[in-house]
Amino acid sequence: MMPKIIESDLFRYIGAINNKAFRKALKIPGFKCTYALKKIQNSKRIGFYDIYYRIKYLKYLHEYRFQIPNYALTGKDFYISHFGNIVINGKAKIGKWCNVSQGVTIAETNRGVKKGAPIICDKVWIGPNSVIVGKVVIGSNVLIAPLTYVNIDIPDNSIVMGNPCKIVTKLNAIENYINNILN
Repeated sequence: MMPKIIESDLFRYIGAINNKAFRKALKIPGFKCTYALKKIQNSKRIGFYDIYYRIKYLKYLHEYRFQIPNYALTGKDFYISHFGNIVINGKAKIGKWCNVSQGVTIAETNRGVKKGAPIICDKVWIGPNSVIVGKVVIGSNVLIAPLTYVNIDIPDNSIVMGNPCKIVTKLNAIENYINNILN
């Protein structure tokens, strides 16, 4: 029997929960990385398996060019859609059912009015090569278009695009972008 958090991650990536789906998911860089991350974060003590998953996680980070500290606060069903140059600051908070594409940077700023790290709520799709920087809040049900620079708060139910970013209110902003949610 798989832990519920692993089942829901598996369902996000494959759309099924069984041993065949698990074996298939272990060929997907994003799943391998999030699986090892969840194993580390849910470990109760330092032991053989904890050390094993820490080593695997470091290997995956290097191999797939991810920079995601193992203490990063990623919510249930965090989904990495493609591998390559993903940077997430360890102080950032990412909610449930969020998708991150290749080239995404979620960064902290160390000065100014927006000093701090981003807070990303539930059901957020972050497109390729987008940057979210500073102490900003990204609402729920938000689509951040590819190549978008976000340094302001984004309300719920929005599409954000461009540099400087422009916000378009849309109730079904992430429809068909975030799939396979296990309730």
